[in-house]
Amino acid sequence: MLIVIYLLYVKLSETIHINRLLGGRHLFLLNKAEKSRINFFDTAEIYAVPPKAETYGRTEEIIGNWFQERGSREKVILASKVAGPSPAQTYIRGEISRFNRKHIVSALDNSLRRLKTDYIDLYQLHWPDRNSNLFGQLGFEHRDQERITQPEETLSVLDDLVKEGKVRHVGLSNETPWGTMKFLQLAEQGKGPRMLSIQNPYSLLNRSFEVGLAEVAMREDIGLLPYAPLGAGVLTGKYLGGARPEGARMTLFPDNKRYMGERGQAAVADYINLAEKHRLDPAQMALAFVRSRPFVTAPIIGATKMAQLKVNIESAAINLSEEVLKEIEDLGKKHTIPCP
Repeated sequence: MLIVIYLLYVKLSETIHINRLLGGRHLFLLNKAEKSRINFFDTAEIYAVPPKAETYGRTEEIIGNWFQERGSREKVILASKVAGPSPAQTYIRGEISRFNRKHIVSALDNSLRRLKTDYIDLYQLHWPDRNSNLFGQLGFEHRDQERITQPEETLSVLDDLVKEGKVRHVGLSNETPWGTMKFLQLAEQGKGPRMLSIQNPYSLLNRSFEVGLAEVAMREDIGLLPYAPLGAGVLTGKYLGGARPEGARMTLFPDNKRYMGERGQAAVADYINLAEKHRLDPAQMALAFVRSRPFVTAPIIGATKMAQLKVNIESAAINLSEEVLKEIEDLGKKHTIPCP
């Protein structure tokens, strides 16, 4: 089973100098991950989070410096992403990012420079270049007038980058069933490389992937790399009752409310009780559930402390009993997508 370490939540801020980070616990986490045979690192040009101009690209820089120091590039399957359009992130390329030739080529070249490598194993489109229901929006609102880069153009650019050797494989992220099938259809028509994977949220708190994309993933052989399998750490139970542990993600970033609503907290309480009933660590139960799904390639973990990384790694050895899986399904019916 492949375990993925996700570097979205490497904590960066304007108050911590990058050199201090490179001598601190983040290098220890990377070193521990390598020693634990974690061989897939996922990042993106917009990281660290929350995304802002002051820290744009820092996570790729951290990984690149680590590659240079350890000589570990060839041991790692490296994934990164090009940012989709966002009016709040015009600092990326001085304008709203699009999935056209100009922006993708610029994004990739800058990522390669920061990562200190000449190729990326899996290059992903971070979110759609069109209006779609994503980032917690369940319903789709059609707009008569919208700017969109046609998928044919995007695939053509990616095709050239694969042929140049700068990218080995391509994938999607935060994509919908329509978008996924559109890219796969175009690839079948010989208009560019086939999408290898899709990286969407999936956890006990957000099983929306099952509604339409699970069938696509299994029938079309496009594996899910689920992010936030612990619901941004919420499924550990550490935020129940209004708790805000020092240094924890929701303490540092209180505006991140996706998994913190009343319905979500009620669901977490029930899942924590289930884990305790069966003497399971809540985080490991949540990860083991995600790993058990037939459409999942590997859950993406996001540790920021050594103890968290250890718990996450050890979850790979846990297989949930049929009894536990049935009780999870019962709770899933009770708490239907509490945190979309």
